[in-house]
Order: sequence, then C-alpha cells, then structure tokens
Amino acid sequence: MRHIYPLKDLLLLAQITKGTYYYTVKRLKRPDKYATIKDEIKNIFHAHSGRYGYRRIYLELRNRGHSINHKTVYRLMKELNLKSMVRIKKYRSYKGDFGQIAKNLIDRNFHASEPNQKWTTDITEFSLAGEKLYLSPILDMFNGEIISYKLSKHPNLLQVLDMLEDAFSKLPDNTNLILHSDQGWQYQNKRYQDKLMQKGIRQSMSRKGNCLDNSIMESFFGILKSELLYLKKYTSMSEFEQDLINYIDYYNNKRIKSKLNGMSPSDFRKLHQAA
Repeated sequence: MRHIYPLKDLLLLAQITKGTYYYTVKRLKRPDKYATIKDEIKNIFHAHSGRYGYRRIYLELRNRGHSINHKTVYRLMKELNLKSMVRIKKYRSYKGDFGQIAKNLIDRNFHASEPNQKWTTDITEFSLAGEKLYLSPILDMFNGEIISYKLSKHPNLLQVLDMLEDAFSKLPDNTNLILHSDQGWQYQNKRYQDKLMQKGIRQSMSRKGNCLDNSIMESFFGILKSELLYLKKYTSMSEFEQDLINYIDYYNNKRIKSKLNGMSPSDFRKLHQAA
C-alpha cells in the first residue's frame, strides 16, 4: 500500500508515529538472537511428543549447557505456539475390600533418602477397542523409578507375584524396606504377604477408600495416562501395549523431573549411588 499511498497518510490512519514505525522496521531487520535456542526448544518439544511444558524444556536446555531464564523459555514457546498437550485427569484405581489389613506405615510420608527404602504398588486399568489391559508396577519413592511391572489381560494374583519376583531379583534380603499399597484383594492375599515376609519387607497399606494415602502412585498413573493414552487415538490394544512398554522405559531413563534436579529417575539414582 505504501507504493499507492504516502507513508505519512498510512501512519496517520494507523495512528503510529514515524519514530515508532522506523524503530519497528529496524528491529525486524535485526538477526534473531534466540534463533538457535528456538530451534533447540522445537527439537526438545517434538522429541518428547509434546509432553514437555516450558519448565521441563527450561531444565533440558540447562542440562545442555544453555544459560537462559525460565521466563524467556515461556515467552519463546508462546511465540512458537508450542504448548504442552498434557492435561492431568483424575484416575481412580481398582480396589479390593477383604482379607488381612496391614498398618499404614507410610502415613503419607513419601520422602525417601535412599533407593530401596520405600516402594509402592497399585494396579491400573486401560480400556481400548473393546479390550482391557492391567498394569501392575512397583515405584521407588526415592526417585519415582519403576522398579518392575507386569501387564495382564485380567487383574490376577499371578501378575502381582511375578512383579514381586522381578523386583526381588534386584534387592538383597532383609533390607527393612517398606512396600506400600492400597487395600486391594491381591495385597491382602496370604501368598503375597508371605513373599514379603520371606524377603524381610514390611507391608504398609492405605486406609480404606483413601486415595491420598497412595497419592504418589496415583500421580504416576495420572502422568502415564495423560502423556500416553490421552495424546494418541489408539485403534488396537496391541499397539497401545507396545507404546506402554516404550513409555515406561522413557519415563525411567529419559523423562526429566524438576525435583530430581532436572535428571531422569535412573540418572538421579546412579548419581546418588556414585557419591
């Protein structure tokens, strides 16, 4: 339009001063000092399938040696129209209601100063394409790492016992470890309780119907479903099952956490053990 109308008329119409106009033109011609960082941000965002918001991207940039303020990362992501696709949705786990109940030794104190001090377990259900899949994991409260897990088409005792066997293969006897759970029927079963006793593990249980007593595992299930199940439209359970296996490996070894100083659970454990 400037070729048709005088500049001063266009500025008058737009209510922009001549100084503001020339300042803006000059600024637009400058090289973008954040061009490299923007490329890094886009690479990180897409490498993690849109799961990372600005806080984790800031931590990852810091891990890569970049010195940048988290507010700048937030602003640049807005400019790039990059926004985490994850929205945490409430999850309600499967609950049993009979058998012998253990005391709540954890009592919502989920802090652990060493690996293998406090573990927790639970079972969650996935329903897709007319099929169901049940995940039974053990999580270490020290770093949130998944120690072992088993998948099954039905919630059954063998799934939980096999999960224990895998976890116990990585653990010496008589460590005085606490293994927490809800009051699900599997955890009240004598075979399950005998295995814990034989390994020298103390059993702990949430109060009946109180999900906050095992909120650390509820949180993991919420993250898992938000970052995997809700981000993709699955057409078969077999496709989802393979992605679930890959996600747990990603969660343990690549997904960084701010409370772990920007490290993944496995890297945080290795650093602690090397100290």
